[in-house]
Amino acid sequence: MEPGAGGAPRRRMARPERERQMVRVAEQVFAERGYQAASMDEIAERVGVSKPMLYAYFGSKEGLLLACMRRARNGLREVTLAAIAEGGSPRELLRRGLEAHFRFIDAHKPAWAVLRAETALVGEAAAEVEQVRSQQAELIATSTAALVPDIDPLLVEAYAHMLVGATERVSLWREQHPEITPEAAAALILAVIWNGVSSLAPGPPTP
Repeated sequence: MEPGAGGAPRRRMARPERERQMVRVAEQVFAERGYQAASMDEIAERVGVSKPMLYAYFGSKEGLLLACMRRARNGLREVTLAAIAEGGSPRELLRRGLEAHFRFIDAHKPAWAVLRAETALVGEAAAEVEQVRSQQAELIATSTAALVPDIDPLLVEAYAHMLVGATERVSLWREQHPEITPEAAAALILAVIWNGVSSLAPGPPTP
């Protein structure tokens, strides 16, 4: 054991483990307070480390925020890839990907709160939010193009960005309607969007 902030004992951790702990706690504080109001003092106190240690790991409060956002982005990518890895029709892949997205938000509310608070973000943090959108759009476009190769790539790209925008707005709407399950939210988006998507491919609509 070694002394922590305020003299309290702190279990010695390997650097990667300590870094993950700091990011988890910071994510919670950013979600509760908002980025501007969150303080490195509070984060350090909750973690049980000194504020200089936070700066030694992340350089700045923005650096810590970026670490939180990248953790969320990587987590969202992992669950989306896992959801579509089983294969199936384009519609089935889209349904599973949407459900995975909404389940991730439900299971990681602090991470979602950090990502959606973009109006208070500038510079690298704002760019990181856009990177999340681009990542999801790329996943959608790539999987769609692989299953229906005759679709115009430009149309697929446009559709993917439309879908990301719709999913983001429905995610915000669900905050006011927690009774809407991930499955129901995915079904709502499919009901509105799928006919337009399937019409992009030549020949009969894809099932």
